[in-house]
Amino acid sequence: MKQLLSFVRKEFHHIFRDRTTMAILLLLPILMLILFGYAINTEIRNTRIAIYDPSNDEATRAIAEKLDASEYFTVIKYLNHPADVELEFLKGSVQMVVSFSQNFYENMTRAGDAQIALITDGTDPNSAKTIATYATSILGQYQQEKFRVETIPYHIDTHLKLLYNPQMKGAYNFVPGVMGMILMLICAMMTSISIAREKEMGTMEVLLVSPVKPLVMIIAKTIPYFFLSLVNLATILLLSVFLLGVPIAGSFFWLIVLSLIYLFVNLSLGLVISSFAQSQLVALLMSGMVLMIPVIMLSGLMFPVENMPKFFQVLSQIIPAKWYIVGVKKIMIKGLSLSAITLELGILLGMAVMLIGISLKKFKHRLE
Repeated sequence: MKQLLSFVRKEFHHIFRDRTTMAILLLLPILMLILFGYAINTEIRNTRIAIYDPSNDEATRAIAEKLDASEYFTVIKYLNHPADVELEFLKGSVQMVVSFSQNFYENMTRAGDAQIALITDGTDPNSAKTIATYATSILGQYQQEKFRVETIPYHIDTHLKLLYNPQMKGAYNFVPGVMGMILMLICAMMTSISIAREKEMGTMEVLLVSPVKPLVMIIAKTIPYFFLSLVNLATILLLSVFLLGVPIAGSFFWLIVLSLIYLFVNLSLGLVISSFAQSQLVALLMSGMVLMIPVIMLSGLMFPVENMPKFFQVLSQIIPAKWYIVGVKKIMIKGLSLSAITLELGILLGMAVMLIGISLKKFKHRLE
């Protein structure tokens, strides 16, 4: 019994001595609980919508007010021309446009039939269908209220139109997300683990005292994973186009440029993680906390960022995968040009420069 207790004390001593691992093991459950409890929300609230209302009559105004009063929708603008509908989607300012037919109230009261088009962004078919379901339910409530008051057989014919993905293929949504996740795993996680392996084996100290410059060492460690990531990128794109039927509607050149910048961001992130991790296990755990969980939860890969609490919406802005996924959707699915992805390119480029600077500084610090 005494020997058992001594070994138990020794094991606890080893565990508590590694403070980084202890912090990760204790913080990981808390982080996961908070993310699962607050960030994951299957309901879609405060959806930004625009109204195209050529009739501007009693019924259309009442329906617009009813939509705006619900917790699911926020009317942000009224459109003056049908051509403005797609323009708003290209700018990313709205998630749905409600388009009323001409002479809406007259058709509803006299002919008993009026039409409404619900136009949504089909790049995320699940969210588009959910938003349309909410709107259809509100329109149904309006019809029931009118029927109870006036006993006239009102009927509103609702049409759903999904821009960019009329077939409602799920691949249009998950392919950009999977691209962002796989490239991050290959670049960042494997780079951090490989450098942590050098530290664990004791060979890193030999490299640090050698005449090799830190920049050369960083480049040498990242080149293999950069080429592996290029192979993965080519494989994903080929499978997406020829197997899953997801088109590259925009510029292939700018898609590659965006992906290359994203690769540099992830390689730099892996180097930063490796500078804090002293072992492969710690690097793996840190990569899981810093990369995997935030990418899955906060990048828009699985859950719309707009549904999350304000804190997590702000936090998602520092997730590189979030900006990459948005940029890929704009190029691949929407077919937009360079001007539409300048924000995503600029942010990812800034992240790459900042992370490379941190990596170099950390290596120089160890040399000193």
